[in-house]
Amino acid sequence: MSISKQNILKALETITVSGEGKNMVDSGAVQNVLTFADEVVVDLKLTTPALHIKKRAEADVIKTIHEKVDANAKVQVNIKVEAPQKPQNPNLIKGKPIKGIQNIVAVASGKGGVGKSTVTANLAVTLSKMGFKVGILDADIYGPSIPIMFDVAMEKPLSVNVEGKSKMKPVENYGIKILSIGFFTQPDQAVIWRGPMAAKALNQLIFDADWGELDFMLLDLPPGTGDIHLSIMQSLPITGAVVVSTPQNVALADARKGVAMFRQENIDVPVLGIVENMAYFTPAELPNNKYYIFGKEGAKHLAEDLNVPFLGEVPLVQSIREAGDVGRPAALQSATPIEEAFEAITRNVVEETVRRNENLPPTVAIKITTMAGCSAVKK
Repeated sequence: MSISKQNILKALETITVSGEGKNMVDSGAVQNVLTFADEVVVDLKLTTPALHIKKRAEADVIKTIHEKVDANAKVQVNIKVEAPQKPQNPNLIKGKPIKGIQNIVAVASGKGGVGKSTVTANLAVTLSKMGFKVGILDADIYGPSIPIMFDVAMEKPLSVNVEGKSKMKPVENYGIKILSIGFFTQPDQAVIWRGPMAAKALNQLIFDADWGELDFMLLDLPPGTGDIHLSIMQSLPITGAVVVSTPQNVALADARKGVAMFRQENIDVPVLGIVENMAYFTPAELPNNKYYIFGKEGAKHLAEDLNVPFLGEVPLVQSIREAGDVGRPAALQSATPIEEAFEAITRNVVEETVRRNENLPPTVAIKITTMAGCSAVKK
């Protein structure tokens, strides 16, 4: 097939930009096509700044032109990002920023038991190893596990005087500042609270604490999409959210709901990406083998389907569980595959946070009212 603008456009009609729904010609993503002998220049306009979407679009254009027009064509793809402007909602209110905290990242999961707290703990220590100042707010009121994972379950926050006010001093270990409802309950004591009481306790942990200067505060949210999540997003302007899932369909279905919660119009918290935990198992005696016990690349495919970044995968390794049980997160160990996995994930989280801060306005907290016993988001 000859290299002509008409043939190039016909070939590009077979490509769909992730999240667009139409082919890139009909959607308007293709702005211009120029041909010079064996050279082709394609100008694209995308509506998302996500790096993986841009790379995929470029690769798809080059591959399609080579396959459908001319295998020897020299293809150049120029990509411009123009994110659509979202109208300001007058009913959204700015959250109370915490003095000294630069980024607040919520770590969530639609389903319990997928390793959300494990990812939070290892993400925190990896950020700290990279030189960032990090704190964790364990917002899982009914099942706090961060104190155990950091070997501080028996510690109690001290009271300090800050500008004439009494504040809680977070417990610290491995360079991470930590506050959790677990510090104020007995190991065998169940927290049986209704939503308003849990929300009040969280507000005290957030605003009555002396967090100091932090580059990142990580929020270890409870599983699901419930009242605690709405209370947190009502109280804080969250920078972005990380969703954790295993590859199995049951977990992915709930992870999809978790992403949908953050993307809801009146919540509108940017999703920084999805982490796949328990991605595969490699036995020590067969180091080159991978066994996909819970399914293969399910979270990666979900990220592509939802047009959010895939932040990386964590293998199913016994030492990760053991490290969490003894209170020393596995990422603290140097020169191990686990450290490398969490370093890759953490780098991606940092990159997506920087990209989010450069391309989107600050997140605002949502205004919530209680109606007929249910939390409703006001538009």
